Amino acid sequence: MTAVPGLEDLLRECAPQVLGSLVRRYGQFDQCEDAVQEALLAAFRQWPSEGVPDNPRAWLVSVATRRLTDQWRSDAARRRREVAVVPSEAPVVPAVDDTLTLFFLCCHPALSPTTQAALTLRAVGGLTTAEIAAAFLVPESTMAQRISRAKARLRAEEFVPPPADEQASRLAVVLRVLYLIFNEGYVVTSGDALHRADLTTEAIRLTRAIRSLMPSDGEVAGLLALMLLTEARRPARLGSGGELIPLDSQDRLSWDGKMIEEGVALISATLPVAPLGPYQLQAAIAAVHAEAPSADETDWVQIVGLYTLLERFEPGPVVTLNRAVAVAQVNGPAAGLAVLESVRSSLERHHRWHAVRAHLLELQGDTAGAREAYREAARRTASLPERRYLTTRAGRLA
Repeated sequence: MTAVPGLEDLLRECAPQVLGSLVRRYGQFDQCEDAVQEALLAAFRQWPSEGVPDNPRAWLVSVATRRLTDQWRSDAARRRREVAVVPSEAPVVPAVDDTLTLFFLCCHPALSPTTQAALTLRAVGGLTTAEIAAAFLVPESTMAQRISRAKARLRAEEFVPPPADEQASRLAVVLRVLYLIFNEGYVVTSGDALHRADLTTEAIRLTRAIRSLMPSDGEVAGLLALMLLTEARRPARLGSGGELIPLDSQDRLSWDGKMIEEGVALISATLPVAPLGPYQLQAAIAAVHAEAPSADETDWVQIVGLYTLLERFEPGPVVTLNRAVAVAQVNGPAAGLAVLESVRSSLERHHRWHAVRAHLLELQGDTAGAREAYREAARRTASLPERRYLTTRAGRLA
């Protein structure tokens, strides 16, 4: 068996197009998805020795269709091995619109956000159930049940784009799911790992796929730019001993320059021409950080202005918390603490509120208050790297 360079990437790219084609023609999302998974496995086993066919998508559609037909005939026929020859009349190559429709279907409003993300990773991303379960820190059997229930829920849904008056809201759900996948990879919410590069990489790949289908949408471009500019900092987030390194202490020379260049170029080209939205504003904030030569040279006045604008588009306590940090850099820690206090009732149970408060109290010179706030933040986080970092900060103040 000869290794085929880029085989996994090719199969991941083809998977949603093949699935979209089958669901459009036959319905039965759950059975089509199983058939596509079997076709991908067959390709993974056969192509290294037999060579990649001239039309990989048509080959996969053919094999998946055969598997689907076998499944409908009988259990015995379903287990029959398919011949590895594409019929002379190749199936119709899937339309790119099918991929976008598949995104919309996986992110159906009837499903919970976590289930939407899991189904997107499975059906569009091509991840296995075990990989998705590991990403969300649940047993594989639990994730298998969630995905199975989701596919059953979608069984009666037509495989058609949403009505024109619903497309904007449904696209917003798709982007939120991709944002959720990226964030879960960039800041793992619990356990030993600080980040999951496989998840952030997959989120960026899927967002690129959406952008290729909707190149003129400003928020799609903004989300991709935000992911690139954020992911560029990942190599600097961990020290040699595995310790968490905050943004202001990171070695900026270790940031990924190509990602920064692409992200800055993308948001710079998008902002002047597209209707403004929250992902574009977050990308603009990330670009200001990325372009600053050092933490001390960061344009915090511009960041305060961008956060203030972001609050108008997406009001919420997390945005206000982030603005508090920027306000403290411009007007002093007391001003930042005043902003932070305005979201106490909403975020006091979250470790990040206490961590920001500790940082601002430390800047203000309240050593005892900062130490206790760091300890409280450490008690509330489920991330072991964050807990070690917060406990260390508290210990230094002692």
